[in-house]
Amino acid sequence: MTDSPISRKRPNSTVSTPISPTADSLHSPSSSRSSPSSSSSSSSRHPPYLPTRLETYVLALYPTLLVFGSAFALLSPAVRSAKYDPAAQAHVQDSTAPSYFARKDNVFNVLFVKRGWAWITGAFLTFLVTHQGIAPPTATWAAKARAALRWALVTGWWVLVTQWCFGPPLIDRGFRYTGGKCEAAEAAVAQDGVVGSAAKDVFSAAACRAAGGRWSGGHDISGHVFLLVLGSFFLVQEVGWVVIRWRARGWELRGKDPRTVVMVDGAVKSADVEAEDLWEKSLLGPQEGWLDVLGLGGKVALGVVGLSLWMLLMTAIFFHTWFEKLTGLLVALIGIYGVYFVPRFVPGLRGIVGMPGI
Repeated sequence: MTDSPISRKRPNSTVSTPISPTADSLHSPSSSRSSPSSSSSSSSRHPPYLPTRLETYVLALYPTLLVFGSAFALLSPAVRSAKYDPAAQAHVQDSTAPSYFARKDNVFNVLFVKRGWAWITGAFLTFLVTHQGIAPPTATWAAKARAALRWALVTGWWVLVTQWCFGPPLIDRGFRYTGGKCEAAEAAVAQDGVVGSAAKDVFSAAACRAAGGRWSGGHDISGHVFLLVLGSFFLVQEVGWVVIRWRARGWELRGKDPRTVVMVDGAVKSADVEAEDLWEKSLLGPQEGWLDVLGLGGKVALGVVGLSLWMLLMTAIFFHTWFEKLTGLLVALIGIYGVYFVPRFVPGLRGIVGMPGI
């Protein structure tokens, strides 16, 4: 029995009829095959609690300079033969000093390092006021306020460690807790009516020097290393991410921010998710080179960072023991991590202090 013309056409008409996707088809087993790849790409994101590759390179520069400086001091005949004063944590301050930079009265130490936080703050404020890439026009003041808050937090850490911590700063407290004392000052203190154990309670490094004494016997965290690392990385964060994102907008490279953040629901996403909508409302930046994108404020900050790294190397060569330099580095990194990395995986804190460039 032969098929009718109608029955012969039915299979062809069935194949040629387009079928639009439905909700069921979107959730079918075949369509769900893409979910493992998307979940794997999400799980392969850079951990938000670790520095990015670029940040790792910058952070690695600090111990590299310290190790190189310490090795140079051991291998250099001029440095090895120079007389070293352990109490002062420096070479003897006379004509026999192995280098101009080994003298505490060198102009860079007196005018730059001793006033280091003023230079750091000045460079930051110059960038904050002059650079147009701080934030989209719709959120400029909010972004600047969060940047100022981050500066306040970093400055607060600097104050606690080097200036005041409900009395002596942490550096001085650590020195005393490890057996340090102020020598040859009891007589000067006794003249002011302070005697016995009470004299020890009023001493900070500054008070000891003012009383004619000198610190001796304890572990002296390198304040120079602490200041130079904390200040320079602060500028690298605040200036670097702004400049990178601003130049990326000019070259239409949005979505390339390597930082990741933890969202309120626990998802790990690119830091771009918290800035992309705002940037979409503004015009793309110009296609410029790095020096042009830096602007005046960025160039000032770059100069301060460069001089900070140079003075860090000089400190590594001529001042302090390796352990004192190491603890100075570690104390600086504690403040850096708390301000710039913890907010990436603590959404509530990130909502308050924000992130540079976002």
